[in-house]
Amino acid sequence: MNRILLKDIYLNGDIKNILIEGKVISAISDSIDTDGLDNLEVVDCKGKAAIPGFINMHTHSGMTLMRGFNEDSSLMDWLQDVWRIEPRLDDELLYWGTKLACVEMIKTGTTCFLDQYWRVDVTSRAVAEMGIRSVQAHVALDMKDESKSDFIKSEFERIYKDSQNWDELNTLCVGIHAPYSVSDSLIKWCSNFAREKGLKVHIHVSETAKENADSVELNGCSPFEHLEKLGVLGPEVIAAHCVWLSNNDMDIMAKYGVTPVHNINSNLKLSSGYKFLYNELKERGINVTLGTDGNGSSNNLDMRETMKTAALLQKGWREDPTALPLNELMDMATVNGAKALGIDAGEIKVGKLADINIIDIDNYAFTPNINFLSNLVYSANSSCVESVICNGKFVMKNRVVEGEKEILEKVNSIYKKLYV
Repeated sequence: MNRILLKDIYLNGDIKNILIEGKVISAISDSIDTDGLDNLEVVDCKGKAAIPGFINMHTHSGMTLMRGFNEDSSLMDWLQDVWRIEPRLDDELLYWGTKLACVEMIKTGTTCFLDQYWRVDVTSRAVAEMGIRSVQAHVALDMKDESKSDFIKSEFERIYKDSQNWDELNTLCVGIHAPYSVSDSLIKWCSNFAREKGLKVHIHVSETAKENADSVELNGCSPFEHLEKLGVLGPEVIAAHCVWLSNNDMDIMAKYGVTPVHNINSNLKLSSGYKFLYNELKERGINVTLGTDGNGSSNNLDMRETMKTAALLQKGWREDPTALPLNELMDMATVNGAKALGIDAGEIKVGKLADINIIDIDNYAFTPNINFLSNLVYSANSSCVESVICNGKFVMKNRVVEGEKEILEKVNSIYKKLYV
């Protein structure tokens, strides 16, 4: 069994030693007796702090090759252009684009992410090679054309079978693009398939005001009200965006245990909205999580930056400096995501999976270190993430990710195929 001892590391205001055995945290103490422990790597962590690895609850890793594509566009205009070029995204582009996304997430402290895209057999292989966790949502998208349903269903069946041979860090999820882009019959089939197989469901809901208005015109109700009528809501559902919610929408989410994902940077950049109703969701006991969205719309996968923007916007539009306090913000980026995904991570506690970020605090951003979380969110940038451990193994040490140079060079040599 491999072991790592993080010696003299700052944790929750104290200096501690953290022992990792295999893939779990086995001890946290002022002093740990290591006599008789073989295969032990001792890491001097003076001037370093430990935080849980971030859990990015909504992204599209294959779209990393679309960073900077079609800027200054509305969501629907941007989507139309994305859908136009996506058929050119072959397996080679998707594989290397996903690896690039993983490099970026590792270097900014993400150890687990919920992805929604096509050909998850390719993306899961790329993620497995990078050593972090992912939940891969193969997406259903028929543009309300039910003639496409049989093929989409057969693909889900095939991919589910294949996913049984994935490595332990990757799991399958059922992706439904959105109520406005997927036929009702396919939405219901996807929901039933997920429940039958014990899978999570990931869907975009109420991202824009137009989406809601169109739903009222077409269905006579909001997207969430429509999904309730279809009978597809439940605790397995993880809903991205959720910007335009009524009181009844939030009551429905609470009733069925739906998990929302706040993607503030993408919502701001596409002018989809910014008044995310965090307080109102929290008051209903809803488990609120945080995501970056894909590089095509938010331009980076930096969870720490997303945390800062989310907190500042909540305080700003509410005109309330107490809105979204730091401890709740940290939970949104870590343990709340773990809870939604059913992963025993997101906290640095004995028995939890060893997904840990080692933060360099021996620098100006953490001086003085009066409030560590404040410094992390409001003062630092993500270069403070010095090393990253996922599942008990280093995936970055001293800012070095294995294979990073090769990945950057490969992407630069092939990405233009997407824009021919």
